[in-house]
Amino acid sequence: MAGRWIERWDPEDETFWRDGGRRVARRNLWFSVFSEHVGFSVWSLWSVMVLFMGPEYGIDPAGKFFLISTATLVGALVRVPYTFAVARFGGRNWTVASALLLLVPTVAAFVVMEPGTSYTAFVLVAALAGIGGGNFASSMTNINAFFPLREKGWALGLNAGGGNIGVPVVQLVGLLVIGTAGATHPRLLLGVYVPLVVVAALCAARYMDNLAPVRNDSGAAKQAVREPHTWLMAVLYIGTFGSFIGYSFAFGLVLQTQFGRTPLQAASLTFIGPLLGSLIRPVGGKLADRFGGARITLWTFAVMAAATAVVVYASGTESLPVFLVGFISLFVLSGLGNGSTYKMIPGIFHAQALARGMVGEEAAAYGRRLSGAAMGLIGAVGALGGLAINLAFRQSFQTSGSGTAAFWSFLAFYAVCFALTWAVYLRRPAEAPAQARLGYAEV
Repeated sequence: MAGRWIERWDPEDETFWRDGGRRVARRNLWFSVFSEHVGFSVWSLWSVMVLFMGPEYGIDPAGKFFLISTATLVGALVRVPYTFAVARFGGRNWTVASALLLLVPTVAAFVVMEPGTSYTAFVLVAALAGIGGGNFASSMTNINAFFPLREKGWALGLNAGGGNIGVPVVQLVGLLVIGTAGATHPRLLLGVYVPLVVVAALCAARYMDNLAPVRNDSGAAKQAVREPHTWLMAVLYIGTFGSFIGYSFAFGLVLQTQFGRTPLQAASLTFIGPLLGSLIRPVGGKLADRFGGARITLWTFAVMAAATAVVVYASGTESLPVFLVGFISLFVLSGLGNGSTYKMIPGIFHAQALARGMVGEEAAAYGRRLSGAAMGLIGAVGALGGLAINLAFRQSFQTSGSGTAAFWSFLAFYAVCFALTWAVYLRRPAEAPAQARLGYAEV
């Protein structure tokens, strides 16, 4: 695929950045956001499709949770190859290709979405929707290379938030369809997204660029795998992004199963949490740029544990208003933590470079190299957290008819994430080199 290639890219050079680098980076950011947005909508498609599946489909709540879990699992797994595809094919070229691939799950869902289709067919098509989750990894890796360290929190937060907002948008479109045409016309929703996929691919082809300095570096990938911080950050990202995507996929089903809401009632509430969580993600990145990602992440986990306690109380008392307050708070907090956690990744590897005696562009290049390689792995493991949430809900409802047991397990996990953040990224060991301490203060 022929494309536009930029041969020199040095965003840390303030003159280069001021004399055109910023303009090019921001143009690529906006169209990356659009493509990732459509990808997220397709990935979360089955969180809406299950609301259209009435008794005539013959699928119980556990079966519906399994469908959305299947999409979550595939979306997590494809993030790893999508990350490295950017350097192999170019950011622009891969954005075009990955957008066009979204036609496969949308057209397939259009074909099978009717009563009488086998459950196996639904599982296979839900799995295809998972490729939409890969768009996030390639988009974040691509945008990470465009921006200087001092603006990464804002840029990555905006890129991810714009993509995340695809979840509430597809849920809002589903609400519009259910509210106007009824819960028996799921193909109307799918008809909206086929042309959007084509528009996203055309915009990427017309307005985005490939960066020649970004090349597949197997050494960086191997080093990222061996780096303990990659896996520590993956655990934290399970707590933030895993919560966001897991709750986004499950919210409507929880409302239907635990609180007896109709498809229209559930759809009218489902979009609120993902919308607020998406909108606040750039704020999390901006706060992290100013105060440090680790500090924002730490207190996010503390308040997420408190919000989960509210949800446990509401589940026990069957209070829908209190449940909604607690659950929507979890969305907002997970969105905030998404932005701050992703800001930590380039900061950690830049701090490593400083600790090893590197300075200036050498340190910045090391940080970009390692953080780009690590982001795909961290994003994939984080998305698996969404799968864990869906499976926890499935088991909880299957055994007790309530989600309370699942929420207790989530609360315990947030406590673990709080402890990890403090112990690794905020505690100041006396023996740490001064240069490393300085670097980690910016994480």
